[in-house]
Amino acid sequence: MRILLVEDTHDVGEAISRRFETTGHTVDWETDGRAASEILDFTDYDLVILDVMLPGLDGFEILKRLRQNRNAVPVMVLTARSEIDDRVSALDLGADDYLVKPFDFRELEARARVLLRRRSGGEATNVIACGDVMLDRTNRSVHVGKREVQLKRREMTLLEILASRPGRVFSKDQLLDQIFGFDEPAGPNAIELYVGRLRKKLEGARARIVTVRGLGYQLVSDDEE
Repeated sequence: MRILLVEDTHDVGEAISRRFETTGHTVDWETDGRAASEILDFTDYDLVILDVMLPGLDGFEILKRLRQNRNAVPVMVLTARSEIDDRVSALDLGADDYLVKPFDFRELEARARVLLRRRSGGEATNVIACGDVMLDRTNRSVHVGKREVQLKRREMTLLEILASRPGRVFSKDQLLDQIFGFDEPAGPNAIELYVGRLRKKLEGARARIVTVRGLGYQLVSDDEE
């Protein structure tokens, strides 16, 4: 999934980016509040992790503008400000969660998974299933039946996007936007490459990636046919 991280403390931003990228997510990291707000005007994300004290524009103002524009992307506010009034203000402005620094990365990841589940349809658990393909978001593992399938980072992201909404058709442009960040230029051929690799690794599964000519790709369960 594609995440926008807005954090001006370099070591914190670097650690969060590395942590989420390691688990298969695409992270765009921005340190300036005004630049982040402009990015949100034209880019769709699955999650925004937002510091409060930022140069250019503070996190509360970014959040306020985001919700005024009717952008419903889940937002987790990260801040060293632990006063109740600060938490209430953030939640009233439209934050979905609030985590006080310093924090444990395991808690950050767990809270992010909750928000990402909500974004992709509100599943109650971290396990996504389509046919006999099971993707566990907690430990980033994939099984076809009892067989574990080893996927690389972008293959995992592609499967997570498709499996979170089985039957929905995703265009190449939508997949490009979610799988590659600003610093990772790629063209439509890259999506074809990853779809091809993922199909090979899912061979024998009771779910398959279908090409919908002129529209894109969908994951379909054979069990529902």
